[in-house]
This record gives sequence, C-alpha cells and structure tokens, in this order.
Amino acid sequence: MNLPYFIAQRLIKGRREGTSFSKPINIIAVIGISLGLAVMILAVAILTGFKEQIREKIVGFGSHIQIVNLDSNLSLETAPISEGQEFIPKIKNIPGINHVQVFATKAGIIKTDEDIQGVVLKGVGSDFDWSYFSNCMVDGKIFTVNDSVRTNMVIISKKISDMLRLTTGDSISMYFVQDPPRQRRFVISGIYETSLEEFDKMYVFCDIGHIKRLNGWDNDQVSGFEIFINDFDRLDEMYYKVQDAVGYKVVEDEESFKVTSIRRKYPQIFDWLNFQDVNVLIIILLMLIVAGFNMISGLLILILEKTNMIGVLKALGSDDNTIRRVFLYQGAYLIGKGLLWGNIIGIGLAFLQLKTGLVTLDPSSYYIKTVPVNLDIIHIILLNAGTMAVILIMLLVPSKLISRITPVKAIKYD
Repeated sequence: MNLPYFIAQRLIKGRREGTSFSKPINIIAVIGISLGLAVMILAVAILTGFKEQIREKIVGFGSHIQIVNLDSNLSLETAPISEGQEFIPKIKNIPGINHVQVFATKAGIIKTDEDIQGVVLKGVGSDFDWSYFSNCMVDGKIFTVNDSVRTNMVIISKKISDMLRLTTGDSISMYFVQDPPRQRRFVISGIYETSLEEFDKMYVFCDIGHIKRLNGWDNDQVSGFEIFINDFDRLDEMYYKVQDAVGYKVVEDEESFKVTSIRRKYPQIFDWLNFQDVNVLIIILLMLIVAGFNMISGLLILILEKTNMIGVLKALGSDDNTIRRVFLYQGAYLIGKGLLWGNIIGIGLAFLQLKTGLVTLDPSSYYIKTVPVNLDIIHIILLNAGTMAVILIMLLVPSKLISRITPVKAIKYD
C-alpha cells in the first residue's frame, strides 16, 4: 500500500466534507492556479493565432519562396525570365513543395474623374492558386485566366475601392509610366479584403498577358515563380533546397536567378512577429510565479494545520520523506483541481472568441479585425504539464519544513 497517498486521500476527503481554517487558503490557491493557466492558454492561443493569420496574409500576396531574375530590383519593374526553366520539374518533385505558379508585376496608376492612386498590377496565369483570395472576397468574384484569350477583368481591394469610390462592374483606367506611356482599361470583377492595409492599398490582380504586352515580353517570359510549401516552420530548409535546385550559375548573356523567401523579403514584419514571443514568455513566467507562491502559502498552511499529525507519524516511525509525500500529494490534488478549472475557463473563452469574434481589433494597427485564436492540443498539454511540474518543484522547498518538526513539540502543539 502507498501509505502517503492513502493518508493524503483521507485528509482531502475530510477537508472536503468538514470545516478547516486552511480551506479558504486552499480555495485561493486553486483560483490562482486556474486563472494563471487560463491566462497562459489564452496568451499562447492568441499569439499563435495572430502569427498564423499574419503569415497567411503575407504569403497570400507573395508566396513562401520566389525565384526572380538576378537583375531584378525593388522598383517592381522586374527583368523577365523564361517560363520553361529546367529546374521547375525538380522543384515540384521536392517533398514539402505544395504549388508552383508564375507571376509578373508592374507599377501603375489608377485614375478616376476625381482621384488617382498608385498601385502594383500583379499579373497571374492559369496556374494561379486562388484559394486564399477566394476566402477574402467581399463583393463580386475572382476572374478566370485563359492561356489563349486575355481577360480585362481585375480584382481590387476594398481599401482601393473605398478610396476611389469604385464598385464591382465599374470600368477603370490605369496608366503606366514608360516610354511611350501606356494606358489600359479594366473591368472590376471582384473586391477583396485581407485587412493587411499595407498590401490591400497596393495590389490589383489581372491577367498576366497584359503585363507581358505592356513590357513587350515574349509569351513565355514572366517576372518569376512563386512557390508554396506545406509547412511554414520548414521555410528555411525548403528555401535552401529550392536554391540548390536552381543552382548558383552566373554566366554573361544568360539568365541568372535570385531565390528569396517571404521572411527575407519582409524581415521587419517577421521580426515584429517574433518579438511577440517575448511578451508571451513574460506572461507565462509571471503566471507561474503567482500560482507557485499561492500554492506555497497553501502548503505551509496545510503543514501548520496538521502539525499534531506530523508529530504522531514521526513518533510512529515515519521518516521525513514519507510525511513530505503526504503533503505533496495534497498539493498535487489542489494543482490538478486548479488546472481543471483553468482549462475550462481558458479553452471556453478561446472557443467563444473563435466562434463569435466577440473581441475586435483595429485593422490599421493589428492587420486583423478580431482577436485571432489558435487552439492547439499540444500547446495545452505542454502548458498543463509544465505548470504541474514547475509548481511541484517549487513546493519541495516549503515541504522541507517538515524535517524541522520534532515529535514531542508537535504532539503538544495546539
């Protein structure tokens, strides 16, 4: 028989059924643990949800990895490369690569009767993956690209439509500063909104054939290739695999290529996202300290309340470790009770936000409309196990007080 566990069970049952001056302290300790765990669950769920949504938005505009001409710069007037590259089949066969598509970009100006707005016209082909933007459409629909017939349809963002007072079905004129200057008319097929305002006010999507014609490119020339992967956490690994498939050859009068990842292209955004990890770590640390000290107070009260019992057990021959385990079992019970309520509160609030979007945000500051939530069972298990382990380790220190209690004085203690 596990004697310490048996005694701890009887003490817990007696305390639950009777009255004890330690009961309010224990309740406070349980409340502290439950609130601490709930805050930790919400902090981790919100942080991971926030990072996931922002990454998804940025990748939707620029893919995980891009291959462009080595001579291309940041002006959006890209140097062309041939669409039929021998390394593309190799890249498609790399495990973890989800999709490869062509693209082309060109800076332009939308002009209406009253307003003008500088934008980036992004040309897409028949291989373009519309899954992300299909979920972002607020009006109209996406257009279909046909390799044989060019379409004049475009989709614009709600930000641009609000600024220029445009709606689905309107015809717009776009001007391109080149020699000689060019003008094209497009029809708005749909309006999207991602709440990533820095990108929303910039990108207009069209048939890639228009950009080829505006730039005087051949039919098989594009700005580059966009590559999507299955797991963002493997981005650096996949970047180097793609780079190896492309090669490092630089030969005069031949096409040379530059491979870049979305993290390297927008380092300021990803550095900002990574900085949020520090905030969550601080929250978790503070919650563990508060919950730990609450439990230390509770354990000291339990020991004080049962001083007589400790003296009797020592007089009967029990050693300090056996008696210490009695109180650690009681502490584990209280911690488990706190974790149970913490999970109910934390997961419940997170699920409520996930389903209702009750708490909103300012999209201009946070790039999203509602507080995002990502409930990952692995994170919840780790938080529960970590909280239990850390607090039990903290309880080892006050439990050593038992070794200083002598049987004679303890039995006389009242």
